[in-house]
Amino acid sequence: MYAIVEIAGQQFKVQKDQKIFVHRLDAEEGKKIDFDRVLLVDNGGKVTLGAPAIEGAKITATVGPHVKGDKVIVFKKKRRKGYRKRNGHRQQFTAITINDIKA
Repeated sequence: MYAIVEIAGQQFKVQKDQKIFVHRLDAEEGKKIDFDRVLLVDNGGKVTLGAPAIEGAKITATVGPHVKGDKVIVFKKKRRKGYRKRNGHRQQFTAITINDIKA
């Protein structure tokens, strides 16, 4: 059984006991949260599709640690002008573990 759910503006394919990283959520570590924007549920070949979301379906998850992603280097250059600009960025993520899928 799997579901496609929208979390923080992104869509994820999730299964029970799966651990995923989503954009940083305003939730304390160890709390349980529900996501009710379930777009699709596949239960052993029986597919339920929402328009746009399935009524009454929800995903229950446990919030894990807040972590930072890998560093991304942004480098800009204009040739023959002596212009070089180097910048870095680390995206903040929240690890969540899927506990239950209710459809």
